[in-house]
Amino acid sequence: MADDTSPVLENARRDRYVDGDEVVPLAAPEPPESAESAGSLDSPGSAKRSEAPRPRKKRRFLRRLAIATGLVLAMVLAAGFAVVMERQITLNGNIERIPGAFPEEAGRPGKAVGDAQNWLLIGSDKRPGESGAQRADTIMIVHVPADRDRLTLIGIPRDSYVRIPGRGNNKINAAYAFGGPKLLIKTVEDLTKVRIDHFAALDFKGFVTMTRVIGGVDVYVARKVYDPMNKVTWPQGLVHLEGEKALLFVRQRYNLPGGDFDRIKRQQAFVGALGHKIINRDMLTDPLKFNDFLEALTRAVSVDSGVTLSTLRDLALELRDIRPDTVDSATIPTLGTATVKGASVVRLDRKAGRSFFDAVRNDDLEEYFGKNGGLNDLQILP
Repeated sequence: MADDTSPVLENARRDRYVDGDEVVPLAAPEPPESAESAGSLDSPGSAKRSEAPRPRKKRRFLRRLAIATGLVLAMVLAAGFAVVMERQITLNGNIERIPGAFPEEAGRPGKAVGDAQNWLLIGSDKRPGESGAQRADTIMIVHVPADRDRLTLIGIPRDSYVRIPGRGNNKINAAYAFGGPKLLIKTVEDLTKVRIDHFAALDFKGFVTMTRVIGGVDVYVARKVYDPMNKVTWPQGLVHLEGEKALLFVRQRYNLPGGDFDRIKRQQAFVGALGHKIINRDMLTDPLKFNDFLEALTRAVSVDSGVTLSTLRDLALELRDIRPDTVDSATIPTLGTATVKGASVVRLDRKAGRSFFDAVRNDDLEEYFGKNGGLNDLQILP
């Protein structure tokens, strides 16, 4: 019998694998391939090696595709940003700024409570600074409450008989003709003790263009009325206002039952209808139409030098939930009309005006109207 410790058996053990009861010889290692066999397509091993680089090529292709896609997206975003910036620069450049629009700070009323704002809005045939008579045809305080949930349009009759600093007593619209925005703001602040935060003047020529861009608005007229100055008859019922026709409607004063008071109601109704048309889904979702409107608006308006495009954009965002039923319209308290030196004027109610303007200063108009009334009914126009 052979010795278990013999070198022959030891080598056999190293060269054999026992699987259960069966003894299976271990496979001999394959000899290294020659250069020729390594390059042969018929060799199984060579097929595996020729496929090995493919995942690396695929990863390299995907990486290049991602880089190319990123560059394209970056170019698109850059182009979009450039367009937006170009539009902002253009629109901002359209707006005329009025240097020195406000009076000297000494003696001016304090700011409104909280973040409330008061804008003085006028409508005129001429831009601020243009030569010739510049009487303000429309004068309105737009009160923006701190919580931005409502707007109040406060009409000031253009014939209101007031004291104009340095000019004596006269109709309030004469203040604009005498001294432009600065004197008008000073006159309004002295009268109301309400601080004006911003000033905006609307050029009526631009007003006409704006109404055309948006396709006009519709208002309801209670009864047939004739305008003798412009020889225009407004029928009873729904009236479509656009272009020159809209301007004639908001400026009519003669042959209206309430004269200047009825004209204020017309102007406020038109502003409300205009605002409703602007926030209409069709306008906001039509970029070309909306851009045309912004072009017309920015070319028609002049503002104090403190108003930037960011100011307007931020305010628009803050007022994004405003709807026609959250816009109130009123006229400052008056005592009717009178004749002074042969001219028809509007007499102001100073006593009622004090509590009204207190509510404006204290940002308390909603409570004031709840207790005292005074809102204009714009559903039925004269």
